[in-house]
Amino acid sequence: MKILSIVGARPQFVKMAVISRAVESAGDSAIKHLVVHTGQHYDAQMSDIFFEDFGLRAPEYELGVGSGSHGEQTGEMLKRLEPVLAEERPDWVVLYGDTNSTLAGAVVAAKLGQRLAHVEAGLRSFNRRMPEELNRIVADHLSDLLLCPTPVAIENLRKEGLCHRAVLTGDVMFDAALLFRDRAEKHGGPLAEAWRRGAFALATVHRAENTDDPDRLRSIFTGLECIAESVCPVVLPLHPRTRKCLSEIGWSPRAVHVIPPCSYLDMILLEGRARFILTDSGGVQKEAYFVKVPCITLRGETEWSETLENNCNTLVGADPEKMLHAAEKAGSAGPWIAVYGDGRAGLNIIAALQSYV
Repeated sequence: MKILSIVGARPQFVKMAVISRAVESAGDSAIKHLVVHTGQHYDAQMSDIFFEDFGLRAPEYELGVGSGSHGEQTGEMLKRLEPVLAEERPDWVVLYGDTNSTLAGAVVAAKLGQRLAHVEAGLRSFNRRMPEELNRIVADHLSDLLLCPTPVAIENLRKEGLCHRAVLTGDVMFDAALLFRDRAEKHGGPLAEAWRRGAFALATVHRAENTDDPDRLRSIFTGLECIAESVCPVVLPLHPRTRKCLSEIGWSPRAVHVIPPCSYLDMILLEGRARFILTDSGGVQKEAYFVKVPCITLRGETEWSETLENNCNTLVGADPEKMLHAAEKAGSAGPWIAVYGDGRAGLNIIAALQSYV
């Protein structure tokens, strides 16, 4: 069986690493796993370093697409992916999450008549203003096999008439958290020395709905500064695109500690040590849940509705007052209930792919 994974952004590298390790663990020499990196994240800190952290071999194909508008980026991916898929003719094209790389891979594979499997299928924020929501809907409707992390994802697909293609596998990100949390602590480094457990909040901001709206961006960073001044220090690994948008509105840090983008291991380390986390990332929301750290989500909705139970995750949008209130109340969060599987999602996915060939 030949599997071809299409990735292009940091969360996808993490998920694909779990699949690569599951292929190795299966010990089946008949399974061949190829990786196509679209180049959606082209900064070394956002891309190459993850392959190094995971001990993964370099991708078989690097398309080098880079940045651009949604149309430009997706169109270039379509053009560069088609000859790769036509030449390799895999038994399965495997997509991850909800990026433009996911969308492009779904369209190319479907038009070539190739079997398509979607990891993290069935997620819905019910906000169609989010490009990610549109990407995941298209990927689910084009895919032959829908690999779902939770029962809620299965139920979402049932409502869309797709549950006959769905398999409950558990969450590959939970597998990754179990695989790498000990390594993250042993990894240590300057961040481990600088930030002790419970002494800071961690923040990430990168969603287009926040970064591309100057008013929302100002409001969020007003809230972060207020929390940093009145609750606890705030550490912000700054995404390159967010940095550009902040420069355009003239923001400069006052109390927030801005650091460069983190490796995955550094991010896992900081998440586990934070008093609470503020983020607009779906992946970071879950990682916070895995390590039982309260999360404050800088959006009005979440794909991960399970995290909202017991105030483990709080939706505040871009409102500085709600951000501050949630930060002050973060200590009352919990308990955290196991809802994302048993750490065998990768193996379950390989078994599903083998069963459906």
